Amino acid sequence: MQPGPDAGIQSTIQYMTRRAAEDSNSENRRPIGGKRRDIAELAFAYGLILVVCWTPRPWQRVLWVVAAATVAVLTCRSFEGLKAMGLRGTNFLRTLWVPGAALLAALVAAFVADRLHTLHLPSGPLLFVRTYAAYAVWAFVQQFLMQCFFLARLRRILPSATSAAFVAAFIFAAAHLPNPILTPITLLWGFAACLLFLRYRSLYPLALAHAILGIAIAVTIPGPVVHNMRVGLGYLTYGHGHRPITSPQP
Repeated sequence: MQPGPDAGIQSTIQYMTRRAAEDSNSENRRPIGGKRRDIAELAFAYGLILVVCWTPRPWQRVLWVVAAATVAVLTCRSFEGLKAMGLRGTNFLRTLWVPGAALLAALVAAFVADRLHTLHLPSGPLLFVRTYAAYAVWAFVQQFLMQCFFLARLRRILPSATSAAFVAAFIFAAAHLPNPILTPITLLWGFAACLLFLRYRSLYPLALAHAILGIAIAVTIPGPVVHNMRVGLGYLTYGHGHRPITSPQP
């Protein structure tokens, strides 16, 4: 006896439902390894980052290369696709309001800083680009680390997206200690950025917003107050044998 059309339709619906469930849970599974491997990778990579933050130069530069290579290798070994990492153009236009909001906040901060006589801008557009181009690239690297490396693994370890976003923001902010200005700002921004990433899966607008906000801090808060946006050992040794500059440092 041949199955009727209703049976075929029901079978198709069941198949589509099963595939949708598999797709929705795919970001929480990893093809190889498990939670213990995720935890080990998180601890090892974050430990290297902290060592870089608290190591004096010139060894800091060497360790930075080691940390970057380690993250690159671990990312390639657990590569989940460009879309999952937010590196495609998906939702790009829908999330342009994020850097737009960051730009608005930066303009307000610049207006207030101008009134307080703390605004310090490079003299001319070309010098502005030369001063902050490297920081814009560094902002993208930081967003990549927070979303594509740490958040991706925390999402597989922790029970909810909100808890994963908060923990990712917390460790991101902790890497900015002991800077009393950057630490709370990065905690708030990190949490918001992680939630936005989980919703839209678009990294580029978040990196652009990060760059705008970071540059806004650099030009509106005096270098001696924010210690030229240094963190770790660099914050503690700021002013010991170097002159203040306007370009933020990693």
